[in-house]
Amino acid sequence: MAKRERFDYSRPDARALRDRIVHGAFVTEGAMVAFPTCFPAVTVPLPGDESRITALDVAEDGMVYAGAGGRACHLLVGMFHGITGMVFDLGQVPGADRAAGVCCGKGKFVAAVNGPDGGQLITRRLEPLPFDLIQEWHIARRPLERLSLPASAEPIVHAVAAAGRDTAVVLTEGRLLAVDIEAGSVRTVGELAGRGRIARGPDGAVYGLDGSASLWRYDAGADRLERGAVALPPGQWGPGIAWAPDAGGALSYLADEAGALFVLDASGTVHGPVAQVPLAPVTCMAVTFDGRLFGSAGEGMSRLFRFTPGEPIVADLGVAVSVFERRRYGYSFADAAVGRDGEIVFAENDDLGHVWLYFPRIQARQGGSA
Repeated sequence: MAKRERFDYSRPDARALRDRIVHGAFVTEGAMVAFPTCFPAVTVPLPGDESRITALDVAEDGMVYAGAGGRACHLLVGMFHGITGMVFDLGQVPGADRAAGVCCGKGKFVAAVNGPDGGQLITRRLEPLPFDLIQEWHIARRPLERLSLPASAEPIVHAVAAAGRDTAVVLTEGRLLAVDIEAGSVRTVGELAGRGRIARGPDGAVYGLDGSASLWRYDAGADRLERGAVALPPGQWGPGIAWAPDAGGALSYLADEAGALFVLDASGTVHGPVAQVPLAPVTCMAVTFDGRLFGSAGEGMSRLFRFTPGEPIVADLGVAVSVFERRRYGYSFADAAVGRDGEIVFAENDDLGHVWLYFPRIQARQGGSA
């Protein structure tokens, strides 16, 4: 066996190489902030084995609603604008241990959760923006309301709010449900095998896997479900797919189980792959206001990535780390959404999970100055 040559630390580029290896392992663009699941010095964080955050949504006013699980399931609200800066535990959901989806309406939210006895739908009024959380604390827990499901023992796969935020579309293991978020009424749209996550498409309808070769499409406004509505190009289409709607670009991204990135356009056609994510599976993605796609990928210790339209390569941004608010490494994320000001909100699916905010690097000015 050949003897391995020792690295020459006297080389002119030795220091630059060492810095690139050490500092390139963690986030290389932008900044991350990890918020604990509490208001420091006022409330206590969730227990470590009840804080795996697996679902979130952002309301129209920028408030973040999330579901955390493990030994028990909790619903959370995060406030990161104005005089706030905290996460508040809205309460524990009896009989549940995992959140499958959170859907924010105009006045209420609906959370889809699972437990040993099957799925539940939980609703509550949205929390108003507090006046001043620096000087005073005036937030109280209100009762969580459980909605009646057509099949109470059926586990829930995923749930998203439809366009207009009037309806929550809920996919169980055997059917598709539509929930009137304000009224709390639940009805069955049709029988449908739940395979992976669902998402709003560029036309406002909700899409999901219909077997391994097509997507189904549900128009909540017209209450119309189309089976086999969109043909899928070759790829590894299974329950581990990920979605990211881009409202400003009138398209939606989806990643297959191998990390190949595709685009669903407004005409109902899936194009691609347009790029390849360096690691698989892709666990979550979101598109910020300027059209750039950010996400998390990989098993165990995941890494962040960025895709900029027009560029052929997906950039590896490194492992998540926060040196603000909490000094913490982020190894596993289950959901992502775009915040009020274009930041990416990540749900940390790990013990002692945090709500993470990622502020992307501002792009350099193109062309000359005015």
